[in-house]
Amino acid sequence: MEEPQQQVRNVIIIGSGPAGLTAAIYAARANLKPLVLEGFNAGGLVPGGQLMFTTDVENYPGFVEKVTGPDLMQRFRGQAIRNGAELITQDVSKVDFKSRPFKVWSDGQLFLAKAVILSTGAKAKYLGLDSEEKLKNRGVSACAVCDGYFFRDQDVAVVGGGDTAMEEATYLAGICKSVWLIHRRDEFRASKAMQKRVLSNPKIHVLWSHVVADVLDPAQGKVTGVKVEDLKTGKKTTLPVTGFFLAIGHEPMTEIVKGKLSLHKNGYVKVKPGTTATSVQGVFAAGDVADWVYRQAVTAAGTGCMAALEAERWLAAHEGKPERRAKKRAKPRTARKPARAAKKKAGKKKAKRK
Repeated sequence: MEEPQQQVRNVIIIGSGPAGLTAAIYAARANLKPLVLEGFNAGGLVPGGQLMFTTDVENYPGFVEKVTGPDLMQRFRGQAIRNGAELITQDVSKVDFKSRPFKVWSDGQLFLAKAVILSTGAKAKYLGLDSEEKLKNRGVSACAVCDGYFFRDQDVAVVGGGDTAMEEATYLAGICKSVWLIHRRDEFRASKAMQKRVLSNPKIHVLWSHVVADVLDPAQGKVTGVKVEDLKTGKKTTLPVTGFFLAIGHEPMTEIVKGKLSLHKNGYVKVKPGTTATSVQGVFAAGDVADWVYRQAVTAAGTGCMAALEAERWLAAHEGKPERRAKKRAKPRTARKPARAAKKKAGKKKAKRK
């Protein structure tokens, strides 16, 4: 067993996307001297979260011109450090929230904290095909920005129908020969603006009502095609592509808190409505780890701010107090007299005197 470090941190923030770094900025400005365990490669993510895999960000307030995801997150990070946050590039392996101080293990070290902010985010989903698993990083990817460079002037395919799929397809169309966009329904879930951008791009070909049946060819150790099935006719065809990109949604990074915090059926962390408070006092959740509805950088940053402010107030209210307050010892039943009974008895005495 590792020996606990002597220092007990006011706040430990797990994760470094918009939520985690915003929480770090606010906690640092409150002089809480937060420690941010920003991650390394848990779930295939890197420090900075999903925005590190995003090209142009055009909807984050304050930027007249578009900004790249990595550039935006670098600014978040720099601001957190400038305000006094300490960042360590390590993944968290486990936590213990049974008693305070809370315990957080990372890279063989044990860290202690009075309060914890969980902002681990969410990761991309895969189809679950055997061939897909075998060809990961060999033509199968869940990040066009990361791997699209390797498929310049080649034919590729993207599966999905939301904003992420639109963005991935648009990005790949800028560097690839052609892009097949495969969607199982006959309409997209993406915003109208994103749909218009995709449907007006001559290099993007949409396959409506199709699903991916297989990815070829594991035997060659690289993607040589994608077999698709028409859900309306049952007909199967093969798309001659060399790259296959997943954009079918995300799942929350909640492995380390399963059984330790209350979760929704879909795996996201439960928080008290209108707050970031979890089922454990002193533990807060911000960003996509608790939000499957909006999943935007600006909403994640907003909950990061909330988490830091709530942690600061919670610490101020609980500083120096025992974990559980002792209940006041109840008086013996014979010593307790209800007010009504006492008044009634007093009334009878007055009546007798008269």
